Amino acid sequence: MISIYLHRIFRNKLAFAGALLMVILIILALTAPWLAPSHFADQSLIDRLQPPSGKHWMGTDDLGRDVFSRLLWGTRVSLVVAFVAVGIATLFGTLVGLIAGYFGRWTDAVLMRAVDILLCFPTFFLILMVIAFLEPNIVNVMIVIGVTSWTGLARLVRGETLSLRERDFILAARALGASTPRILFVHLLPNVVAPVVVSATLGVGGAILTESALSFLGLGVQPPDPSWGNMLSAGKDYIYFAWWLSVFPGLAILTTVMAFNLLGEGLRDALDPRS
Repeated sequence: MISIYLHRIFRNKLAFAGALLMVILIILALTAPWLAPSHFADQSLIDRLQPPSGKHWMGTDDLGRDVFSRLLWGTRVSLVVAFVAVGIATLFGTLVGLIAGYFGRWTDAVLMRAVDILLCFPTFFLILMVIAFLEPNIVNVMIVIGVTSWTGLARLVRGETLSLRERDFILAARALGASTPRILFVHLLPNVVAPVVVSATLGVGGAILTESALSFLGLGVQPPDPSWGNMLSAGKDYIYFAWWLSVFPGLAILTTVMAFNLLGEGLRDALDPRS
């Protein structure tokens, strides 16, 4: 079965390109300490605002720090934030959706009304409001993005669970005396995992954009730790004569979000039982 899914993904050229880009980004993040020409915090005021050259492939910033090194380290930061945040959102969303869809009635009503209330608030402004009361750092950013991004997945899993809970295999499990946790996590969860995986993959791109926006506003990852968002923020004052400070982090965000979106679309087609 797995080989069939992999064949479908590899047959989709855009999905394959997204998967290849994702693997490259993960390898760059893991090998950043060895690939980076210098540490992300190393400064050299003599070399400040140098354009791309053989010595500094992507130039230097206003403090003489190597942009290529900071971009590599920023890849690690951005991917860690995105993966952890999406993991938290997936855990919350899947659990709430399973419980609401399986038990129904007042449980479903209470949980879905809570989801509706959260959906009334624009997610980014809700994140800004929460971050404003907390210390802006990488841990808080991961947690806040995660706990504010699970509502859409909860509704999706609830819908799948509602369509599955009256199927014959669930009725048979009940008749055999299977416990509620066993029905939820052994019988229902494997049957809703496909849309969960697709949603989580697409969610990584959104989490990277959210983290970058927060860091650009100064509410995310704090300097000197590099993030694509705070690199863009630092480069905006020099955009007319030091274009590389904005172009390279912007291209990194664009490429990464595009890679996960392409992979998510490919997974959606591969895991679709109607294919």
